[in-house]
Amino acid sequence: MPGADEQYITIGKIVNTQGHRGEVRVLPLTDFPRRFDDMKRVHVSLPEKTTLMDIERTYHHKKFIIIKFAGIEDMNAAETLKGASLLVPRDELMPLPEDTFYIFDIVGMEVYTVDGRLLGQVREVLQTGANDVFIVEGTTRRPLLVPALKKVVRSVDMEQRKMTVCLPEGLEELS
Repeated sequence: MPGADEQYITIGKIVNTQGHRGEVRVLPLTDFPRRFDDMKRVHVSLPEKTTLMDIERTYHHKKFIIIKFAGIEDMNAAETLKGASLLVPRDELMPLPEDTFYIFDIVGMEVYTVDGRLLGQVREVLQTGANDVFIVEGTTRRPLLVPALKKVVRSVDMEQRKMTVCLPEGLEELS
């Protein structure tokens, strides 16, 4: 992995080759697939090693991003990249609007009620379409499903890794 003290985030996965000129088909794993349009380099991570590679060109094709890397000139060379993850350092993440957070920053966060009672940790975030739902596990018998709504989530402290919630009626009895 690049620089042991740096944190890297996966933004895509190479799922196949594209054509016979060394291009690869990338499934974007980001809410910002247009980020690939201006990228010049990206870390390409395979189980055996991670390499910083130069990007010659990109374009969008259906739900994929097609990338041509410098030095990858034919389908056989592109085939060696199949299954690789595309990584960027945390400082290259796209900025988010105020009061929105990356899922990987929310997972693992401790969740407390407004009166200071620990409910557990966010284990997963379900993206339902209407609003996200935090799956909180810890002090309750069953996982608690907390809707990611402003009236429920009162504060998120990224430095302390702590979320404060005001549970709606019905959820309060389960906690």
